[in-house]
Amino acid sequence: MSRGGQTKDRSDGPERKCIVTGEAQPKDGLIRFVVGPDNMIVPDLMEKLPGRGIWISADRAALEQAVSKKLFARAAKQPVTLPDGLVDMVETAMVNRVTSMLAMARKSGDAVAGYEKVKDWLSKDYADVLIQASDGSERGKNKLSTPHGGRFIGWLTSNELGLAFGRETVIHAALGTGGLSKRVVEEAARLKGLRG
Repeated sequence: MSRGGQTKDRSDGPERKCIVTGEAQPKDGLIRFVVGPDNMIVPDLMEKLPGRGIWISADRAALEQAVSKKLFARAAKQPVTLPDGLVDMVETAMVNRVTSMLAMARKSGDAVAGYEKVKDWLSKDYADVLIQASDGSERGKNKLSTPHGGRFIGWLTSNELGLAFGRETVIHAALGTGGLSKRVVEEAARLKGLRG
């Protein structure tokens, strides 16, 4: 809750300007970068590192354009060094962030994996988010549908979902209405932009 007893909506938060598109938008759709002490550009996915933020839309094409046109140096107003494979590095970091949040949700009882458990949660209206592996069988995935008024995440691989649930692979998972649900959906949406 914020002041005055009103619930705080993250979408009403501050907007930032993308250095590639020039558009101002809520921070949830952007990725923050900062210049490190060695003038190296560092992705700041948690938005907690010190320094002036450089914001780019969570979109692979925008990130690649920022790298190719040297927009980081222009935004930082100083020469900067970019790590090799910055775009892939950011995507990998986003995958790790989403899977670790899913793992926390699983440990707190707000997420389940496996066809039967997910089907049960969907039938009892426990699930708020349906998650299915991008490389899973379409036939199997079509047997489950997104909860009414809920969300769908379908761009993580079965191995990535497996990491979150302590298994080798996971095809079907569901998130309850717990505290992490909204944040997982937001972070997964940023990852979707990086995956095209």
